[in-house]
Parts: sequence; C-alpha cells; structure tokens
Amino acid sequence: VRAGPKADLRKENLTGADLRHADLTKADLKRANLAGVNFMQTGLYEADLSEANLAGAVFRKPNYGRTNLEGATADAETVWPEGFDPVAAGVTFE
Repeated sequence: VRAGPKADLRKENLTGADLRHADLTKADLKRANLAGVNFMQTGLYEADLSEANLAGAVFRKPNYGRTNLEGATADAETVWPEGFDPVAAGVTFE
C-alpha cells in the first residue's frame, strides 16, 4: 500500500496502521477499514474518508481541513481533536 498525497486507498484494510505524521493530503480513503489507525499529526487536508470505518482511530492534532467524513462510522473508542464535532461532520456511531 502506497500512502502519500493523492494516494488511492479506497476500500483498503489499514487496521491498526501507524500513520503518524503521514501526508495524506487529498488521499482517497473512501470505504477503507481504518479501525485503530493512528492519525496523530497526519495531513488529511481534503482527504476523502467517507464511508470509512474509523472505530478506535486516533485523530490527535491532524491537519483535517475540508476532510470528507460523510457516512464514516466511529465508536466510543475513536479519539477526536478537542472541540471537533464528528456528528456535524457526518460521522455515525456504532
């Protein structure tokens, strides 16, 4: 799997991956399994995480401007940046 800007990771299974500090600007992660992924300080600007599984993922200090989370699913273990409203961003909870 090649991660990086504009990466095509649709439907990939990245369960538990450590993507700290990765640049996933404009990456396509639609419908990907991102359960338990560490997105700490990851560049997610304009990335598409729509319909992705975000259960247990960690989003601490990401650059997530314009990230598409519509239809993504998360759970109580998913860690969001302080002040971020995942429901307003289109995330549903299991």
